Amino acid sequence: MPNHKDKAVMENGRVADAPSENFVYRILPPALRPYAQLARWDRPIGWQLLMWPCWWSAALAPQAAAQSAVHTGLPSFWHLALFVIGAIAMRGAGCTYNDLVDQNIDNQVARTRSRPLPSGRVSRRRAKLFLVLQALVGFAVLIQFPPYAMVLGIASLAVVAIYPFLKRFTDWPQLGLGLAFSWGALMGWASYWGALDLAPVLLYIGAVVWTVGYDTIYAHQDREDDALVGVRSTARLFGSRTRAALIWLYGSALVCFFLAYLATGIGTTGPAWPAYAGLAIGAGQMIWQISSLDIDNPDECLKLFRSNNLFGWILFLGLIASALWMLSFPYSS
Repeated sequence: MPNHKDKAVMENGRVADAPSENFVYRILPPALRPYAQLARWDRPIGWQLLMWPCWWSAALAPQAAAQSAVHTGLPSFWHLALFVIGAIAMRGAGCTYNDLVDQNIDNQVARTRSRPLPSGRVSRRRAKLFLVLQALVGFAVLIQFPPYAMVLGIASLAVVAIYPFLKRFTDWPQLGLGLAFSWGALMGWASYWGALDLAPVLLYIGAVVWTVGYDTIYAHQDREDDALVGVRSTARLFGSRTRAALIWLYGSALVCFFLAYLATGIGTTGPAWPAYAGLAIGAGQMIWQISSLDIDNPDECLKLFRSNNLFGWILFLGLIASALWMLSFPYSS
């Protein structure tokens, strides 16, 4: 049952684990706020983490052709913009779908019982209509891409559909999230080349294990409530061994990213040294996460989880710097 704190949060139209200073509460009228909360617009870290594999792949793909006179090695800014819109729409649709599936579970977890569906501020019928609307926005984005990328994007829906149910049957729901959230690593390359290659597959695998790592940190916020209601997670699976697990997960991600860079070609094609420098800086950021982890401090777990947006920027800017370097010094990479 909701406690006094939960009731106060719901009466104010807020969600317990969302930042109160977000634009949702400053700009949107009260009637629209529950839908923004369903889509998690008040927590942009989700769509940002969904976006990064898209942007990494979109930035890596042109570097395989950067030595050609007709290629700069820079990503398509149109594609980058589409990936932002698509990430916001599809993350919102995914969250709405998850909340519909998990309504009874969310009502038993302190952090989630103030969300629009368990609190009764949005009906299931309206949530479903909102889900369809967001999916249509995502489809409008998808049809801007080449046919191969369109089919690939549609294929991702199978992974998205099963993800909310994994926590009931396996200790690895974070792996399901990784498979869904990392799909952009394939999309960015396919949107540029109209096909896949080894490099995007390696980038995808790296993004999957990176996602398992950061979502394990996130899941430690709910570890005790999850145990009470029977929800399974890698946070519960790893427990006190989480730091050691993160070393393997983040380490594997870095190896896969490194191999993805190599697979684009080296010397005459492929990323120049700034990309690898960015990867090294990103490794330092991951080491900071691991060394700072306190699984019994929910606020610290949330802080470390959100810091993965910085990791995304580091890798992306390293790839952009690589493209600019090759553009300026075409014979030195």
